[in-house]
Amino acid sequence: MKVAFIFPGQGSQYVGMAKEFIENFAESKEVFDIASAALGSDLAQLCMHGPSETLNRTENTQPAILAASIAILRPLERRGLSAVAAAGHSLGEYTAITAAGGFELKDVVALVQKRGRYMQEAVPEGAGLMAAILGMDRTALEKTCLDAAKNGIVAPANYNSPGQIVIAGEKMAVEKAMELAKAAGAKKVVPLMVSVPSHCSLMKQAGERLALELDTVSISDVRFPIVNNADAKFLRTAAELKPSLVRQISSPLYWEDSINRLTADGFDTFIEIGPGKVLSGLVKRIAKDAKVLNVEDQKSMTETLTALGM
Repeated sequence: MKVAFIFPGQGSQYVGMAKEFIENFAESKEVFDIASAALGSDLAQLCMHGPSETLNRTENTQPAILAASIAILRPLERRGLSAVAAAGHSLGEYTAITAAGGFELKDVVALVQKRGRYMQEAVPEGAGLMAAILGMDRTALEKTCLDAAKNGIVAPANYNSPGQIVIAGEKMAVEKAMELAKAAGAKKVVPLMVSVPSHCSLMKQAGERLALELDTVSISDVRFPIVNNADAKFLRTAAELKPSLVRQISSPLYWEDSINRLTADGFDTFIEIGPGKVLSGLVKRIAKDAKVLNVEDQKSMTETLTALGM
């Protein structure tokens, strides 16, 4: 058994996430104590009780998901569960690096709060759009985006799994790409309810601001490798991780390729740690023979540890 941890990104949050861990495990509560002190606000209260409008604000969502995921990880580590590598979806890449010892918790929660703010400020609200395109292959959708780009910026943003690709860009261009994708035979075209068109060139300015922040934050070589979003490669050193995180914000996210890279390297067990099961669903579609588990509450923790014979 070769285990990889995977960590969710924005969109997986919900009011009540990590509540059982905060209430029952001292090491989980400590994660939130550190995170709240770093941010100057009660992050545990926000995760456990909301309100959802506040939790769903990008600059709150990002530190909240990261803290929740690390809080859920800590009791697993205490029970002896460890990974050989990790990956995270967008924001989740920061969680993965933190889990591998690359970031100090107090530094990374403040960093991702700023990341969320910079992303929000990069594009005026309503000017950008993201959409999920189901049932089209990469080449066809990339051509569709090129055709639609006469109307503005639009490009693939998330290569999530076979037949599920998210596009992002300026509203009119994305809408044109959606129309062309339907005409080209896409099974389903779904506009996403997000306020920021992530992982496209509209985020260049956010990346530049993030690069300046990363220069002020201590980042260490990791204890186990991270498969990064921007290239789907194994990264081990601070010198590799830092520029990768800057590129990630305005580059396509290669999640399908990342999972394929892990399976090609012999990884057969994936454990999603954090709120929701979005990544578990994607991995099941990418790596059909892999064992896929998730931990987001005490019930799923017990089931996962039992499945692993722990």
